[in-house]
Amino acid sequence: MTALSSMTGFARTEGATETAAWTWEIKSVNGRNLDIRTRLPYGYEFLDPLIRKSAANRLTRGSLTAALSVRQEGGTGRLRLNEDNLTIVLDAIRVVSERADVERPRPEAILNLRGVLELAEDPDDEEETGLRTALLESFEAAIESLAGTRAEEGELLRPHFEQQLKVIGDLADRAAAVPGHQPDAIRQRLNEQIRQLMDDQKGLDEARVLQEVALLATKADIREEIDRLRAHCRTAKDLISAGGVIGRRLDHLCQEFNREANTICSKSNDVDMTAIGLELKAVIDQFREQVQNLE
Repeated sequence: MTALSSMTGFARTEGATETAAWTWEIKSVNGRNLDIRTRLPYGYEFLDPLIRKSAANRLTRGSLTAALSVRQEGGTGRLRLNEDNLTIVLDAIRVVSERADVERPRPEAILNLRGVLELAEDPDDEEETGLRTALLESFEAAIESLAGTRAEEGELLRPHFEQQLKVIGDLADRAAAVPGHQPDAIRQRLNEQIRQLMDDQKGLDEARVLQEVALLATKADIREEIDRLRAHCRTAKDLISAGGVIGRRLDHLCQEFNREANTICSKSNDVDMTAIGLELKAVIDQFREQVQNLE
């Protein structure tokens, strides 16, 4: 049995070399597909396609945000402070502060401005390769941690799914047992209505009446809807038992559940069946709401 996986989670990893220290923070929430957003410091844009590929190899759905923060520890590093651009920025901040009553930006906000930090002209090749490898390994560790938290959260949903499917199955059984929708009861009720109609309206085309009655009897019969509900429950239980990436398939099943519940409500001819149909719709909505969290 493979674990269920939700689409929400958070992971954080840290790492360091002789020249730099960094932190990865990855957050994911629900999404129809795998949507990856990156927030990388200036000079580290080269990581974008690499981490997208790494994330896609591990995850299939969810809206993912990956943020990297880096600080230089020593050595030449990949970045250097552009003193000329920094002076221009500080002068501009001073002018704005004199003309408008605004809060001065924090140092990290200034450093994030393009051109304040820039790539070193002659980075050491060995140092560059080592940092690139370490950053990617750290990101992959964060992705694994994120996948782990998503699996833990997904497994917490398993008993809720099992309970909701049991309720749907029980309601289907109750609907099947409603006296007013038993075939014999439908037949008896329609026969009485036919006799009354033929007595009250002399000259009616009996063949046409019988044809209409047969159509009404078919519309009142909910056995097919009950059978399909039970089949959908079995399919959903099998999917949840197998686990893995099943969110889309369960979501499609929810649409089928809703279709049968709506049909049962439309065919209802007594308060008991209407109450069961409304209960079905309520628990199916709860089931689908939880399914939206699954990968």
